[in-house]
Amino acid sequence: MSFNIGTLADWFGKGIVEGIRESQRCGASGVQLYAWNEFDPVSVSAEKKREVKETAAECNQEIVALCGELGGHGFEIASDNPRKIDYLKRVCELALELGSRIITTHIGVIPEDSGSEKFRAMQEACTIIGTHAAGQGITIAIETGPEPVTRLKAFADLCNKGLDHPGIGINYDPANLVMVTNDDEVAGVKTAGASIVHTHAKDGIMNHYAGPEEVYGLFAKGGIEAVSKVSAWCTETPLGKGKVRWIPYLTSLKEIGYNGYLTIEREVKDNAAEDIRTAVNFLREIIPQI
Repeated sequence: MSFNIGTLADWFGKGIVEGIRESQRCGASGVQLYAWNEFDPVSVSAEKKREVKETAAECNQEIVALCGELGGHGFEIASDNPRKIDYLKRVCELALELGSRIITTHIGVIPEDSGSEKFRAMQEACTIIGTHAAGQGITIAIETGPEPVTRLKAFADLCNKGLDHPGIGINYDPANLVMVTNDDEVAGVKTAGASIVHTHAKDGIMNHYAGPEEVYGLFAKGGIEAVSKVSAWCTETPLGKGKVRWIPYLTSLKEIGYNGYLTIEREVKDNAAEDIRTAVNFLREIIPQI
């Protein structure tokens, strides 16, 4: 059993098609694609979809997953959810065309109080889209970070109740747990277990604990551009330069039977492409040690 190495094509900063080519050049075997901008499922042309599929095939790159970002507060605000659910349904259609079965997303911060209005709004939205995805053999993978893994796992199980296929799963990002939540990224793997359908290989350091509500609240207001605003609280680093305990973490993934992708995510504007290439080499060096 081993792991596959993937990249997020968009983070090479050269557009989605050239990003796929860069992924091959750096030695990865798969790519995750953002379903936005030039690849927004609402507006993407048949020609662009064909070009992406053909380029991936030519470069021997598996389209591992799509990233269907909801923006703002995720599913926290009930009145916003119908259009966001419709968007994810369109992402499901796009995923099927590309032969992918995983869609990662952020849904906001799941409240501890399961009786709260916010919790009910998030559960209802995830149950609807999860049921829709499950019917097509797709899993909507919620990214770790905005809440402890125990709460996320319980939420996913609740939304999947009665389904034969898990419509809601987990996209495990160890760096988010280290940088923001102060949750154990190694122990959390055992907690999440088979709910983990995809991972992001990312690293970072917590500078000061502000709490997920504060950190993800800034992202909800400012999007990815808010990265600079949270630097006092946490700092994303190149792989191996942060506090993620890579050997124990990957060992835990292996022990639960996960042998899917470690998809490198590097959310910075400067030197992202070079950091991705370095990250591929870093993973290639440590995977044989597991």
